[in-house]
Amino acid sequence: MEIVLQTTITCPNCGHKKEETMTTDACQYFYECESCKKVIKPLQGDCCVYCSYGTIQCPPMQQDKKCC
Repeated sequence: MEIVLQTTITCPNCGHKKEETMTTDACQYFYECESCKKVIKPLQGDCCVYCSYGTIQCPPMQQDKKCC
């Protein structure tokens, strides 16, 4: 199975979208929107901002592994 590292994250505050490259060795718990400058964090039950607000889940979740 090929791991996808590109995801488009959508800010829940202002709706701004940006393509990001996910790391394979760590979760990203905080993310600052470049448009509204708000710092977002994952929704309850999600391991990282990519799983909550991205178009693709983080690499560990894509591999059915426990995330971080």
